[in-house]
Amino acid sequence: MADNTVTVVGNVTRDPEMRYTAGGAANCTFGLAVNRRWMNRQTNEWEERTSFFNVVCWREMAENVSESLSKGARVVVTGRLEQRSWETENGDKRSVVEIAADEVGPSLRWATATISKNERRGGPGGGGGQGGGGGQGAGGDSGSSTPPPPSDDFGEEPF
Repeated sequence: MADNTVTVVGNVTRDPEMRYTAGGAANCTFGLAVNRRWMNRQTNEWEERTSFFNVVCWREMAENVSESLSKGARVVVTGRLEQRSWETENGDKRSVVEIAADEVGPSLRWATATISKNERRGGPGGGGGQGGGGGQGAGGDSGSSTPPPPSDDFGEEPF
């Protein structure tokens, strides 16, 4: 069975942007720059390439990311690659591959962090994991959007 899990470490390129679906589910997006550096053996000089990704978070994680992160923060993101397609008002077809985050955390390689646990949301047995509906995609274009998968939280406490 093929697995679609990615883990990337990089810097937040823009402040997280919060939105809410028509059903009230929180959705937060931010940009992530991931650098790769290597020694060119032919020139004996360092070379660098940067890849840019859009990261999408849902529900409680979206709210936590929005409250915790800002441009420049170094983070570790684990999630799934998801392709989303839509049609613009002019009829042009657009498509993007995003990282649907399962976990987002600070990178502690060159920084420290203070963690504060939130009170559990969602009521008894509610779980409070990911899930929810589509809503508008990045950039405000409406169209087909892949909703996140149902929660795999199983009502377990995170700590």
